[in-house]
Amino acid sequence: MIFAILLLLARTSLAPNENSQSVTQNIVQELNVPVPMQDGAVLRADVMRPAEVGKFPTLVYRTPYGKDAARAGYTTFQRAVNRGYAVVIEDVRGRYHSDGQFRPYEHEGKDGYDTIEWAAAQPWSNGAVGTFGLSYPGAVQWLAAVENPPHLKAMVPAMTFSTPQNFFYAWGIWDLSWIEWIWDNIAPDVRLKKNLPGPRTYDEATATWKSEGPKMLNILPLNAVEPLRAVAPYYFDWLKHPPEDSWWNWCELRDKYARTQAAVLNFSAWYDDNYGPEGATTNYLGLLKVRPGNKSSTHLVLGPWVHGVESTAQTRSGEREFGPAAAVNYDEVILRWLDHYLKGMDNGVDREPVRYFVMGLDQWREAEAWPPPSQQVPWFLSAKQSTARALSRSVAHGQPYSQFHADPKRPVVNEYPSSGAHDYRKLADRNDVLTFDSEALEHDTEVTGSIEERMFVSCDCRDFDLWARLLDVAPDGTAFNLMSPGLDMLRASYRDPKRGRQLLEPGQIYELRLDHLITSNLFRKGHRIRVQISASFMPNFSRNLQTGKSEVDSGEATKAIIRVYHNRKYPSQALLPVVQTQQSGP
Repeated sequence: MIFAILLLLARTSLAPNENSQSVTQNIVQELNVPVPMQDGAVLRADVMRPAEVGKFPTLVYRTPYGKDAARAGYTTFQRAVNRGYAVVIEDVRGRYHSDGQFRPYEHEGKDGYDTIEWAAAQPWSNGAVGTFGLSYPGAVQWLAAVENPPHLKAMVPAMTFSTPQNFFYAWGIWDLSWIEWIWDNIAPDVRLKKNLPGPRTYDEATATWKSEGPKMLNILPLNAVEPLRAVAPYYFDWLKHPPEDSWWNWCELRDKYARTQAAVLNFSAWYDDNYGPEGATTNYLGLLKVRPGNKSSTHLVLGPWVHGVESTAQTRSGEREFGPAAAVNYDEVILRWLDHYLKGMDNGVDREPVRYFVMGLDQWREAEAWPPPSQQVPWFLSAKQSTARALSRSVAHGQPYSQFHADPKRPVVNEYPSSGAHDYRKLADRNDVLTFDSEALEHDTEVTGSIEERMFVSCDCRDFDLWARLLDVAPDGTAFNLMSPGLDMLRASYRDPKRGRQLLEPGQIYELRLDHLITSNLFRKGHRIRVQISASFMPNFSRNLQTGKSEVDSGEATKAIIRVYHNRKYPSQALLPVVQTQQSGP
């Protein structure tokens, strides 16, 4: 989880909690306006509105990263006011100017409800409220929306989640990036307020992360990361609750879409953090299911970017260049949506189809539904010899399985600290990674939509993690990932999440279905499709100890032999959604 959005926002310095008003550039600005919550806590917000007398549609933006820095770092607020909106920019509970105790996400539903209704009742508001924001400021919108505030008419939650099972965890595996998020972006303000030792600014925190980060990420058990104990007690509360625990229901969205009638623009990217494209598509489809006949009030945009507002104006994600069409005007995208649903402007957004960017083709496509029509084409894993592995269109004769040794103490390491497309060709040289390549493609092949990988596996252990990355291999050997780490993995003991954790019987063959991969990519003629399998990918996510014990409270690990079967009885395969075009085929 790379929170690139925070580079600008985390440099806020605390100013006195004094309410002041000024008029500049025909904009009235009120600072640190108290916003009372129903439980007595007082949050503080800055209000920006047109200088002329009147009532205006109102936008609410809530952030844990500092409202002062948000106003300094983003252009959206002033542009919104120039278009005739009043804007409320609020520090969430316990952050910067706002009172109370900060526990990430836990208070945002009720606090968001109270803030939206407070904004609607102000003398400068006409009662029509919309929300926007990306990452945490996107999550707070959903958590408030499912509380059903009466005056919320429209929202644009960008690059955010749908379920704690792919947010705090990823399909049974703990997301280690919470440690860096807390250290860089949350802990400095906590230390400042509580007079605790350690870095007290974002710049200081990121500087010390270079030495302290690797230490914390390698600590086992996970609940022994003592540098976070005083600044983030909630982190250790999270670790107490496995993914199947009903405790997480407070941030589960997938069963709550009927609770809001707001118009929703779901906005994410192929290289957003693992939860982003899954969150946008899951939330979009969930809304359509509960709104039959009202398709115009929900929309979906999926671009080729990494996480963050600033990335949407870029044409490159990591090492991959997508050309000028890739960049969009983020402010214009969200304000057009809000113009229609808050102002009633007939600008056509209610009639626009789903928009998604096809990487490799480097063009935007439109579709009346998501996913677009496609043919599910299986690519089967095979091995003629132990070192001659392949992907083929039919089940091949040869070795019945491939195997590798997995050692949690020597995990497969992601050498790239940033999100985006990177060249992972070196992973093929590791003896604890299995690589299966297709022949060079005879024609361009577009893969767009949800990908399912069906893997038949066994292990001489009680549990393990299965990573099955999908890559686009160019003729020069460059091997680009097609999504951020996290969608392409599954903890074997969580193969049926509804039943909770089920440990393995050593030697027994299990079918694991990895069905959360998602992308849109044109594999060019001459390129190869690669499926690459491992049992770890540090430091993005935690390591499976392979003993059956949880890494939350155990540090004891064991090596294991993992077998991936590829024969007629156990045909491991990747099912790719191939879109039929003039240049593509099965």
